[in-house]
Amino acid sequence: MKKAFSFLAMAILGGVITLGGYKLLLEEPMVLERTIQIPTNIVQTSFSSAIKDASAAEMTTDFTVAAENTVHAVVHVKNTAVKTQVNPWAEKYYGRGQGTKKYEQVGTGSGVIISADGYIVTNNHVIDGASELEITLNNKKKYKAVLVGSDAANDIALLKIEANTNFLYVPFANSDNIKIGEWVLAVGNPYNLTSTVTAGIISAKGRDLEGNRNIESFIQTDAAVNPGNSGGALVNGRGELIGINTAISSKTGSFIGYSFAVPSNIAKKIIDDILEFGTVQQAILGITVDLSYKEQGVKVSNVLEQGENRVKSGLKEGDIIKKINNIKISKFSELKGQLTAKRPNEVVDITIERNGELLTKKVKLSKFIERHVAAIFQWELKNISKEERKKLNILKGVQIIRTGKDSNENNLKNYIITKVNNKSVTDAKETAKLLDQLGKRGFRIAVEMINLKGEKELYTYR
Repeated sequence: MKKAFSFLAMAILGGVITLGGYKLLLEEPMVLERTIQIPTNIVQTSFSSAIKDASAAEMTTDFTVAAENTVHAVVHVKNTAVKTQVNPWAEKYYGRGQGTKKYEQVGTGSGVIISADGYIVTNNHVIDGASELEITLNNKKKYKAVLVGSDAANDIALLKIEANTNFLYVPFANSDNIKIGEWVLAVGNPYNLTSTVTAGIISAKGRDLEGNRNIESFIQTDAAVNPGNSGGALVNGRGELIGINTAISSKTGSFIGYSFAVPSNIAKKIIDDILEFGTVQQAILGITVDLSYKEQGVKVSNVLEQGENRVKSGLKEGDIIKKINNIKISKFSELKGQLTAKRPNEVVDITIERNGELLTKKVKLSKFIERHVAAIFQWELKNISKEERKKLNILKGVQIIRTGKDSNENNLKNYIITKVNNKSVTDAKETAKLLDQLGKRGFRIAVEMINLKGEKELYTYR
């Protein structure tokens, strides 16, 4: 029996040796392959659809393609403004105009080409007050730009350059789809350098900067942004535009950790409004909110059912807004951001919590009617549409549509204000603010107008 077990053990051992030798010497080794699918770069003018739902986990951390596609579409913006300095003592002793000195002030920033025919989006504060705008591409070519329109409230401006060529541009992405922790690139021209790329992640969404008069809904990132980056591109790993870099959080004026961008959905909506209407169309939900509410959601404190801005929303006092079109709403800045990206008459689904129950209401958004009143004169002003300007044969101006009962100038209704203290005016809101500021400071105010007969008149107020 012992010998039998010995022969069996030797047989098994011989088989193992034979099989091992075959595997080692004769059979080719098997190679395991793993294919990693990298998302294809998308180039189209509207929101990308083929991969818009790709999660951050699927993104590659190789940004070379995204950077290469973006740097050539991010431009340097040079703003030359002509300023006037007045010496009141020279005016007093040597006569009007003798104490006036004009000088040039130059500012710089960044912009993003968003179409092959040369439309450029940037920040309003980059081009504010410009007498001349110059665009420099990454290849050093320079172009004169014209201002198509702007929105100071959301700090967005649209420029246009002309050339007999198609420009490289950055396609828009849906900024609602970005996720906290997702990789992003900031591309701009800090410190007058050519296009510079920095990387970071999405740190927060729907961020409001405390201390601002306007409630905003910024994308917050930790990608380095410095002076000169304003108006530049914030792009995802595929090189699609998800935001316009606008501000930094800093005590020194330079980047120390966080930067903020206007979401692409808001920027795109503002651009579309400027191109179609010449001004921004602001949608409202028809409610006031309880800003002291600190839990998740936005609490309705009042429903507006009367006046020019009335909306029949089906909402009630005490409702907690939880979602808009399936986008979670945790705080008022997120609600504001969603509404800013919408147009009047658009129908949205509002998910609310009422008495512990979740309900969904379909709401047709209404147009916000903002009144611009120069209190010092009791004049209500309005912007003039392109069609009205063409009919009146004027390039710029704002219209007086109503005068107060105590106003000394009740005969000025429908007059067109073209200049205030020799400065051309184009925006009703800014004109009303300028008139009030000059009046409160006690300055002499010279208002140039066009009367109902089309004649120029000059009114001087002291």
